[in-house]
Amino acid sequence: MAQILSPDEAAARFQASDTMGMPLATGQPVHLVEALGRRDDWFDLKFYSGLLVVSPEVFQKQAVHYLSGFFGPIERALRDMGANISFAPSDFRGFEPLMNALAPRVMATAAALPDDSGNVSLSLHAGAFIDELRRAGADPARQLVVETSPSFPRTLGVPPEHPHSLHVDEIDILVESDAQPFAFPDAEASEADRLIAEHARRFVTDGATLQTGIGGVPSQIAKLLAEGDGGDYGIHSEMFTTGLMHLHQSGKVTNRKGLYDGFSLSTFAGGTAELYEWLDGNEEVRFLPVDIVNDPAVIGRNRKMITINGALAVDIQGQVVADTIAGSQYSGIGGHEDFVSGAALKLENRSLLCLPSTVTIRGKVHSRILPTFPDGTVITTPRHQIDVVVTEYGAAELRGKTIHQRGDELAAVAHPDFREELLEAAERASHGRSPLEHLTPD
Repeated sequence: MAQILSPDEAAARFQASDTMGMPLATGQPVHLVEALGRRDDWFDLKFYSGLLVVSPEVFQKQAVHYLSGFFGPIERALRDMGANISFAPSDFRGFEPLMNALAPRVMATAAALPDDSGNVSLSLHAGAFIDELRRAGADPARQLVVETSPSFPRTLGVPPEHPHSLHVDEIDILVESDAQPFAFPDAEASEADRLIAEHARRFVTDGATLQTGIGGVPSQIAKLLAEGDGGDYGIHSEMFTTGLMHLHQSGKVTNRKGLYDGFSLSTFAGGTAELYEWLDGNEEVRFLPVDIVNDPAVIGRNRKMITINGALAVDIQGQVVADTIAGSQYSGIGGHEDFVSGAALKLENRSLLCLPSTVTIRGKVHSRILPTFPDGTVITTPRHQIDVVVTEYGAAELRGKTIHQRGDELAAVAHPDFREELLEAAERASHGRSPLEHLTPD
């Protein structure tokens, strides 16, 4: 039976040299991490997680080392201030074997309050950590710490194999708190976002199964679908967002997708307080581990799978950068490549990558569609997996196209000021040569 402790009492159980793993984002134990930050006697504390949404105080301490699989604003700030932070390149599915190999002595997670049967819903995050949570709880040499709060919704899995819960008997320490789950506010759609969403909307036919991320474009697409004439949609998405809730509320979601019919499938949720309240006890949404939700073979089995993701830059060949800027880590791989490749397994499926055509840096406008990437660029997704690239100028359909045709398509959706240069690069690339003349050896 779990021992009930306060956050500070639980933090006191950590050794001065210790290791701890916790989920990403909304699965993180808010008050436990704050309590760890109040200790000043760390000798060597190692954290394993990603996309921090909790207090950064403990990660700023000299003897604390943090290995992240996904950078967010807090990770970027910690890196820039010189904290002991490292990045482990991995997609979301890869976090599970990585965590199994690391086997932290302490595993911790956020959760809802126990129900009358002693079951503790894992609330907003299934992800890649369920197996390791259970391993820690079953190992006498390790500790499983679960922070519960009445503000975290009770959500459901797909029992009996995937109940999305722990029993209090599996837990070593139960931390009682009043923590609020981190809220991701609705992003305000820009004019470019609205135009991109309108171009993307035409690929979403009746009966489509949808995956979307967070941001102005996905929110705007969900709004267009909710207000439009179509329907009979299904949802199979790594992240369940406020926009997907609004689509449910419009009555357009039937989840007749041919796989896990009858409910929307996700591996974690992030959105507004309204979303978290709506998810509480909601049988229409189920949470499964990431090795199921993000498996390309599973993704591809859905009816008319349409995946909608963002990108930071694309080159004339169709290579995509989605997690770094000028060679510096900005976010993470997540499920980007899984949902791009999963949608490619059937002709009726489509994968959309959405981005504005330009970015302004220090007052100068730069194209996000480039003849070639500069030295040091880190590619997120290779060219052979890319289907549709959408900007405010239209949609470039690349699947099945030659190198020259791809270049022409991409130039057509670039900002007009950069199209001539891109067309010239496409002409050179069509013969299997570098898109830029000066890069081709004599």
